[in-house]
Amino acid sequence: MHLRHRALTVAALTTVAALAVTGSAAASPEHGRHQDGHGAHPALDHIYVLMLENHSKSSVIDDANAPYITGLAHRYAMADHYYGVTHPSMPNYIATIAGDNFGIQDDNDKNVVNLDRPNLVDQLEARHISWGAYMEDLPADKLASNGPARPDGTLISLYAKKHNPFVLFDSVKSSPSRMAKVKDYSALANDLNSRHAPKFVWITPNQCNDMHGGVYEAVAGHPETPCPYGSTKDDANDAALKQKADAFVKGAVTTIMHSKAWTKHSAIVIVTDENDYTGNETNGGWESADGCCDSPYVGKADPRVSPDWPGGTYGGGLIPAIVVSPELKPGTVDHTPYNHYSLLTSIEDNWHLGHIGHAGDRAGGVLPLALLSGKRHR
Repeated sequence: MHLRHRALTVAALTTVAALAVTGSAAASPEHGRHQDGHGAHPALDHIYVLMLENHSKSSVIDDANAPYITGLAHRYAMADHYYGVTHPSMPNYIATIAGDNFGIQDDNDKNVVNLDRPNLVDQLEARHISWGAYMEDLPADKLASNGPARPDGTLISLYAKKHNPFVLFDSVKSSPSRMAKVKDYSALANDLNSRHAPKFVWITPNQCNDMHGGVYEAVAGHPETPCPYGSTKDDANDAALKQKADAFVKGAVTTIMHSKAWTKHSAIVIVTDENDYTGNETNGGWESADGCCDSPYVGKADPRVSPDWPGGTYGGGLIPAIVVSPELKPGTVDHTPYNHYSLLTSIEDNWHLGHIGHAGDRAGGVLPLALLSGKRHR
């Protein structure tokens, strides 16, 4: 069932405290349009986004194979009506940092050429807000589709470019200084303990550690391999993928929380890109196409989805969304509909960046409430 979008007034934005970790300056869309990013103090000094893969909220939260992630959801805060923007993976990653999927409904990164569109990096750099994107097993050639290489030169799909939205945009890949901020995940701990720790951090695990799977051979130096695809929810392969992701998330959260860059005004957001792949042919193989908040309309029988697709909003399904922050009221659950556009809005409003794409959009009753907006828990 598709959720009906709800328009919220500025007054409502300032009183909703469900996933509240930012101050009143971030609560109103008007505050997102300050001329000078240095003229107003951000409510959060650091925001970390950790993106996992292809699992529904029902597949992860309270699942025995994801005890650490489940513990974070119950100890801190969870949005239980958070949706992927669409299917499959790549358009969700693009949407999260650009506020639009630009009509992309596939995972072929080679089809993404001349993506000369505004994105979060442009916004952050315009306000001199430091950022870093950390990709596990990033190949030496940062524009490669996969990596690392076997001795014979062929590539192993531990890393996937489709899960690295930064290098898909022209304004990043054409800039050596920006590309230098796209790093292997191994650099994270050192960077967070340096004098120049980035304010915004994105983390993408490799495909064994993000619950994606699809690596069918052991890779030297990678005890998480092999990691075959699961066939059904919680079969042996799917259970193993969740266990590996749970361990990665624990390691990443521990690294962040034990760094100099973790403060009481920091927040970690953990989401998946979309829900489970179940072989449901009507939805292009995905468990559901439920969505909200400006998910794209895809016409009937669109070949990018399925001849059986009836036409309509093509959302990414209900997915886990967890916010970890020292200032959250323990056990907070927010029932408001959100998606990745809401997350982008949250980041933009925190640093007064303005809005791009569908972020902050209230036209037609689109939900503008940012995932991190509201009042800080006292």
